[in-house]
Amino acid sequence: MSSFSVVVLVGNLTRDAQLKYTPSGFPICTFGIAINTRKKNGDQWVDEANFFDIELFGKSAESLNQYLTKGKMVGVEGELRQDRWEQDGQSRSKVKIVANKVNLLGGGNREGSYSGGGAPAQGGSGWRDQAERPAPKGRPAPGESTPPETDDFSDDIPF
Repeated sequence: MSSFSVVVLVGNLTRDAQLKYTPSGFPICTFGIAINTRKKNGDQWVDEANFFDIELFGKSAESLNQYLTKGKMVGVEGELRQDRWEQDGQSRSKVKIVANKVNLLGGGNREGSYSGGGAPAQGGSGWRDQAERPAPKGRPAPGESTPPETDDFSDDIPF
């Protein structure tokens, strides 16, 4: 039986992303996110932070690096990877998340709010600004009048 891992996280960046290149020129963007959870401790609710290291590879790493700044909220979809090494004769390991998709969710920039513009992550829509995005099917584009409401429900509802 084959195993697989899927991770979906939403959190805030704990530091600015760092872009590095392998000797062959392949881009790798690394960053960390914090995710807060609430636990009940006696009669009090206590916030507890969990920290995760993320790696993003390829063109997405290059295009998103400039937008991944400390405090920004992001959504990350990826898989778990465990790095193992030996240090001072002792085996060590660390679990990282290798991102397949990173979505900029806004909020948390140093000026107080994030507009949400900028380059999309891998798998993103490709639109830089909401005003450029075409209207969803069945909805008018900005500046167009709305069609009259029609009701697609029949009177023969079975309940």
